[in-house]
Amino acid sequence: MAREMIKVMLGLTGLAFGLAACAGGGDDASAAGRPRDGGMLRIVGSSDVEHLDPTSAASVGAYGLVRTFARTLFGTRAANDLQETIPVRPDVAARIPTRENGDVSKDHRVYTVTLRDGVRWNTKPPRPVTAHDFVRGFERLCNPASPSAGKGYFISTLRGMDEFCRGFGTVNPRDAAAMAAYQRDHDIEGVRAENDTTLVFALKRPASDFLHLLSLPSTAAAPQEYDRYIPDGPEFRRHTISNGPYQITDYRPGLSYLLTRNPAWRPDGDPLRERHVEKIRITLGQDSPETVQQQIEQGVADLAWDQPVPTSAIPGLRDDPRFAIMETPNNSPYLVFNTRSPNNGGALGRREVRQALEYAIDRSALVKIVGGPSVARPLHTVIPPGNSGYAPADHYPTPAESGNSTKCRQLLGRTGHPSLTLKFPYRTNSVHKLIAQSIAENLDSCGVKTVLTADSSGSFYADTIATPAKARAGEWDIAAPGWTPDWYGNNGRSIIQPLFDGRGYGQNSTNYGGYNNPQVNALIDAALTAPDPSRAAVHWQRADQKIMQDAAIVPLLNRSHTLYRSARVHGTHFLPTTAGYDYTRLWLD
Repeated sequence: MAREMIKVMLGLTGLAFGLAACAGGGDDASAAGRPRDGGMLRIVGSSDVEHLDPTSAASVGAYGLVRTFARTLFGTRAANDLQETIPVRPDVAARIPTRENGDVSKDHRVYTVTLRDGVRWNTKPPRPVTAHDFVRGFERLCNPASPSAGKGYFISTLRGMDEFCRGFGTVNPRDAAAMAAYQRDHDIEGVRAENDTTLVFALKRPASDFLHLLSLPSTAAAPQEYDRYIPDGPEFRRHTISNGPYQITDYRPGLSYLLTRNPAWRPDGDPLRERHVEKIRITLGQDSPETVQQQIEQGVADLAWDQPVPTSAIPGLRDDPRFAIMETPNNSPYLVFNTRSPNNGGALGRREVRQALEYAIDRSALVKIVGGPSVARPLHTVIPPGNSGYAPADHYPTPAESGNSTKCRQLLGRTGHPSLTLKFPYRTNSVHKLIAQSIAENLDSCGVKTVLTADSSGSFYADTIATPAKARAGEWDIAAPGWTPDWYGNNGRSIIQPLFDGRGYGQNSTNYGGYNNPQVNALIDAALTAPDPSRAAVHWQRADQKIMQDAAIVPLLNRSHTLYRSARVHGTHFLPTTAGYDYTRLWLD
């Protein structure tokens, strides 16, 4: 046990080295002069966000966008040193609750949060953000139209959340009035507005990461106007309301966003954000990283939206102060198996079949595709280095990380499924097509055929792999999503629980393959009830080991983010959970 504890704790101490800024990633106001206000920040990329509604936002791109217009009780501050991004800080909350200041009960099960003054919605006229708006935000987590992928965090933490969600699930998801009525007529026992400025949370049991949960974008305040619309539906997306520094004034689905200054926002009421540029324009539809890079170098654009720096350009940018390699320990991408697929006689539901396919993948080729060893490292565990519960392991080793097609064929032959045909949807932006093609070649060497399908509509997550009906219908068999933890530090539950807790499987679930193992679920519960983070980390590591024994996924890469900015962009502060710079702190020459 002692040796295991030491190995697990290495994952925690590794956080100290989790973020590196190379060749200009640390640009800030002191290096480039005082911030200047004005101008338009021009961002260019490929796909729209799957979810614009903060309640159901789940991607790093959505996190970065939502940060500009939707505020939470707590949050983190962007920085070019990971350690500075880890601490939870007040956002709309006036202070951090502690036992010492009386905001946390002696048994650590009741949290009282007081809101700060001066936070307002951009309504006409502007009105204060209230505790009732935050209660509404929590109620919307379980809406049946577009439920939050993170609702499991709160079902396992807040009193009465499970019952509230189960009841909400019976409401017609196409009836906005019915959903609003359910929220009005039902309460969550563990979330209460004592008055307009005070919230009280009641927990099932102590949770050392509870303030991290209250910093997730899905817990943002929701104005009363949102009750008029289907959550995350077309009408909602045309009527977002802001309490942040920017507001969405023009949105053309799949084409563009225009953000302008929110006149109701005040800098003295926001400790995490700033506001310098006058406008932010995000132009979508450009799938080529090379074209995006060219536009930035030519000064036509300022930042990439969802494209890394092209692999071919990286060697020539090493000494360019506008180029940065930022490490955010992650599992991106990984190969997930649809365990619910009926295709191939339900073969992917069998552990032995998945274990055979683990040996097929050439990770060394994937490292080259994304930019080499300075950008990515092979990954063999569910939990990447630098995250709580990480312990080195390789359950399916292959020579020089290059795969072992012979062993894959042999093991498949023993399963009675020597020939498979797998449906493989892939994203078209960034290098995802090249990654999918490389994996397909590896599987072909193993005797497995793949049917590659390009998903250029930006619906890869929301409409394809996060839709259980499509999984059960066999519309896909394997896919290569990515996962960046929702927070760093005490973050064990931010990887294992959302990706592998079978009890939360449903629409918008990030347990894309429908994996469900009662032993893993029990380890999740044991971690969540552990008396301290170090003991919880042992349970997370054991869950990781069991998941890999079951071959629920094939971890592929722990991949850094490459960024490039135009010469006129300054104030670059990195936010790991968004895989990009904090737009609210950028300024232009």
